[in-house]
Amino acid sequence: MQLPNKKTLTVFGLVMMNVIAIDSLRTLPMSAEYGLSLVFYYIAAAFLFFFPVALVSAELATGWPETGGIYPWVREAFGEQWGFLTIWLQWFYNICWYPTIMSFIGATMAYCVNPSLVNNKAYMIAVVFVLFWGATLVNFLGMRASHLMNTISAILGTLLPMLLIIVLGLMWFFQGKPLSIQFNWHSFFPDISNIDNMVLLTAVLYGLVGIEMSASHAGDVENPQHNYPKAIFWSAILILASLIGASLAIALVIPQKKLNIVAGLLQAFEVFFKAFHMTWAMPLLAFAIVIGSIGCVGAWILGPSKGLLIACHDGCLPMKLGIKNQHGVPVAILLLQGVIFTILCGTFILMPTVTSSFWVLSNITSILALLVYVAMFLAAIKLRYKYPEVHRTFRIPGGKIGLWSTCLIGLVSCLFTVGIGFLPPSQVAVGNVHTYEWIMALGVVLSCVLPFIIYGAHQLKRKFDTNS
Repeated sequence: MQLPNKKTLTVFGLVMMNVIAIDSLRTLPMSAEYGLSLVFYYIAAAFLFFFPVALVSAELATGWPETGGIYPWVREAFGEQWGFLTIWLQWFYNICWYPTIMSFIGATMAYCVNPSLVNNKAYMIAVVFVLFWGATLVNFLGMRASHLMNTISAILGTLLPMLLIIVLGLMWFFQGKPLSIQFNWHSFFPDISNIDNMVLLTAVLYGLVGIEMSASHAGDVENPQHNYPKAIFWSAILILASLIGASLAIALVIPQKKLNIVAGLLQAFEVFFKAFHMTWAMPLLAFAIVIGSIGCVGAWILGPSKGLLIACHDGCLPMKLGIKNQHGVPVAILLLQGVIFTILCGTFILMPTVTSSFWVLSNITSILALLVYVAMFLAAIKLRYKYPEVHRTFRIPGGKIGLWSTCLIGLVSCLFTVGIGFLPPSQVAVGNVHTYEWIMALGVVLSCVLPFIIYGAHQLKRKFDTNS
């Protein structure tokens, strides 16, 4: 079912939506943990994951350009139940992600007042609650308000800080200042002698998640068959260049042992500003980063919720959850995700530090996200054979060989990264290893089992109501 929508998004708007959804400043310190080898990881992740996702989502979005994104693709390929599982996971992993991006915002604000607040759980929880519910209320105003916030946030709060830190990093390098990493082939290739060193790969791949998110709004785009692939192309170039450059700039000045994965970006800016006599700019930078991060949250709060709304109309969930306001926003779903988000914030209390809480939620988010992409790659293969007659303005080059190669590369990359994602990372202190592994396992398993229980219970209720 396609919901009626006004065509409000342009190619530029789509690119800005992708930038604000993917080009997250939050992931930069985690990738900077790798030093120079982060370049290797991003290049590998681009070819093994990012480009396959972009190619597949472009083909599927131009063949099935209705609102809902991944949900209608998997539904058409494998049926309603598997479609619901996929959109549930996409919706739920975003709820797990919200506390991490909000804690990043809290750390940014703390750096301008009292940096020690970064490790204060009470402060972090308060900031997380206030900012999340504020962004939710903005989305109640509808797509136009959300689109305006996305565009301003992408330019002011994401692209400008990334460009600034890249320029500062280049100045630092060419002026011959001390470097925290070495530029040689040995440093470029990662150390894989210990598999734990590769766990942060989940963060690198997750830093590239979301190129298909704009497909959730394909129904809001003029001529999506033409404009969506164009937006994907420009988004990919902009995102990869900025992520690699900005992460490398952080690694240049902050040694791995001193790098805080929550506040590492601010650590790097602090070093640069002191060296170049720009400390006056720190409050302005913090304000811009906060705006960008709030916009990132806003972009994701509404996208997966619209897919879950379509699932409501298909009968996967009670129709009461599909209640919309006058702006067409699924308010009941947004309120439900807010309640779940509030409960999940208890992770900050269970884990020993804010950093370990940040990593646990980030890692669960990454694993669930990659499972969604497993479903998407399988759906792309199935739909090419099941509906060969459906017109796709963009098709993966190389015919069926190109399709299979692209999807298999993406599938293997996702499954491998999911496998190593359950291991505790050597670079981050997560407290008791067994507790960490139990939290990871329970978080992922319950997230996957719960939608089957919800779907089955709702179908039984529908059958009972029909018979009675």
